[in-house]
Amino acid sequence: MSKARKSLWPVTEADEAEIQAKIASDPDAPEATDEELAQARPFAEVFPDLAESIRRAEAEREASKERVSLNLDGDVLAKFRATGEGWEERINTVLRSAKP
Repeated sequence: MSKARKSLWPVTEADEAEIQAKIASDPDAPEATDEELAQARPFAEVFPDLAESIRRAEAEREASKERVSLNLDGDVLAKFRATGEGWEERINTVLRSAKP
């Protein structure tokens, strides 16, 4: 189970009722039927060129990063980790926007 999935589990009955009510209240985004899901194809299969360009862009972005070790206050680190998956990138964004 992914980290993101663990943070969403378990869903209470009240949570599920709220989710279902929101789905039902949005006529522009109906829930997919079992038949529609059975016909679904992977993004990379439907849009191979776009998928490849996304893969290349992500690889280039990752290649430009440098792994470092730094000491952060525990409360700061805890707040970023509490935001879920991608917290490292959010730290990078905050540091990028800081004025040295």
